[in-house]
Order: sequence, then C-alpha cells, then structure tokens
Amino acid sequence: MMLQKVFLQSAIKVGLESEAKDELFEELVDVLAKNWPARATFPRKNILDALMRREAKMSTGISKGIALPHATVEGLDAMAGVLGISSKGIDYDALDGNPVYLVFMVLTPPKDAELHLQTLQNIAALIEDREIVSRLAAAPSSAEAFAVIKDFERDVAM
Repeated sequence: MMLQKVFLQSAIKVGLESEAKDELFEELVDVLAKNWPARATFPRKNILDALMRREAKMSTGISKGIALPHATVEGLDAMAGVLGISSKGIDYDALDGNPVYLVFMVLTPPKDAELHLQTLQNIAALIEDREIVSRLAAAPSSAEAFAVIKDFERDVAM
C-alpha cells in the first residue's frame, strides 16, 4: 500500500468549508491545483467534468460519513489524490443519506486503470479500520492526518 504517495501531506485539507458536493469538488480541485507542478498545465475542467460524470452514475458517498470521489481524467500524467476532512459534515447525497466527513478524491490517467483499482482497494481497507477513520476525522492538521495514514500503512505491512 502506498496511500501516502497518493495523499501527500500538502494534499490533505483539514477544515473543509464546503457544505454541498458541487462546491466540495471545487474545493478539493483547488487543493490539487496548489500542488500542481508549475511546468504543467492544470486540467481543472477535465477533472471537474470527470468527477461529475462519475458521480452521475452513482453517488460515491459510500457510507459511515465517507466519500470516495474518483475518476479517470484525460490530461493527467500520474495519479493524484486529495484527502478532505470536514468537522461539520457535507451534504453529499450519500448512499446512506448521512453527511460526509472524510473525502478521499482519487484521479488517474486513462493508462493507469489497474493502479486506480488497487488504490480504491487500499482505501477500502483503510476505511474498514474504524479506529483509523476516527483518528483521521479528528486530525487537527494535515500533518496529523498524514501521520495516521503512515501509521495505517506501517501496521498493515507488518
């Protein structure tokens, strides 16, 4: 597992401001844009369009306060991710009808379908660990949230 390579500390936002899914996607994409290499064009529209197309098929608000928006995006050279943490909850149209507090956004280029699926499986393993989920939801900073991900991966590797 290498979730810490997908959710870099600089791509973790604690204290999400969004209250609804559409604005959440914009907020997460803004986090990603700040981390984008200066030499590369940021495919903002492609990302937002891909997320909305995926979401139109079925909500990625999976349950227990967790959402996993993910998409294959033209214009990406490598996988990118953003972890967002909300203390107040986001109206996400989740499958269980509850607000979302943890959001794992995963974006991959079309050529990396296998890596995309593997990453989703790794996230699924993480969210099965209720202690890790609680620690992530309560993380006061991106550094603390990143440390939780590292702890999880270290423990799973043992």
